[in-house]
Amino acid sequence: MSAEQSATTATAESPPRTQWFDLVSIIVCTLAWGTTWFAITLQLGVVDPVVSITYRFGLAAVLLFAWGALRGERLALNRAQHLAAFGVGLFTFAIDYSFVYWAEERVTSAVVAVVFAAMAFVNLAVFRVAFGQRAPLLAWAAAGLGVIGVGLLSWEEIVTSNMSQRALTGIGLTLAGVFSAAIGNVYARRGELAGAGVIASTGWAMGYGAVLLAAFALVTGKAWTFEFTAPYILSLLHLSVVGSVIAFALYYGLARRRGYATASYISALTPPLAMFVSALLEGKSWGLFALGGVVLVLVGQVLLLRSKRAA
Repeated sequence: MSAEQSATTATAESPPRTQWFDLVSIIVCTLAWGTTWFAITLQLGVVDPVVSITYRFGLAAVLLFAWGALRGERLALNRAQHLAAFGVGLFTFAIDYSFVYWAEERVTSAVVAVVFAAMAFVNLAVFRVAFGQRAPLLAWAAAGLGVIGVGLLSWEEIVTSNMSQRALTGIGLTLAGVFSAAIGNVYARRGELAGAGVIASTGWAMGYGAVLLAAFALVTGKAWTFEFTAPYILSLLHLSVVGSVIAFALYYGLARRRGYATASYISALTPPLAMFVSALLEGKSWGLFALGGVVLVLVGQVLLLRSKRAA
């Protein structure tokens, strides 16, 4: 029995209290990440994106360590756990988020969010290679349907941008971020197998990510500035506390209980909320073509969940 099949069996046997907590985790992560796409746009302009991400995950790491200490959790890691945390820090918090911030300089926040809906499909492929996990054919077909929906959503943005190099670069950066995040999930899974706690491993991963980003900023000569305005400070606090500390603690906990493929379905739930926020605050209009893409994405995720139950 594969790790994902074990997670599915555990899900079926989970007590109602755990199932409710899993539902709350999904809702909170969806609300958190559905709004962080726009919050990121408030970080752009004055402070270099790499420096802003360093602030974000540096603060988040400190908060996670403080939280763990107050709860009396063991924060020290062994060598294998540190290597796994470093992998998460490199691929998820350093590379992935750098690509996301750079992408949002080129396309609207909602487009970045909808491209990330391909995360479920990519996660299936990466975990198949890394751990030999065999997903049902229905899961692959459903994830492919989600990718088609993402294509419809992204295509409208490309057309309105007259196929500009800037728009294509933004979408390409987002796709690169998706693959990097999937590799980060592999390292998160290895940390779990090595016995690392969620709070400790996530705190160290964010700390490693912040250090790597700071080193990159120093080597490339980025300016270490700070924007003392309400939008920048409030968005930084939202991204650090809600989008990083709370959301990732719940996400990795959900992934351990339900499997990383199941947790990655959250990436398909955030686009509709991100689209609403983008339309409300960025003035982005969405036609029937884009809404049809949302429907395909959501149908694909429903089929993915059904395939997991069938398995």
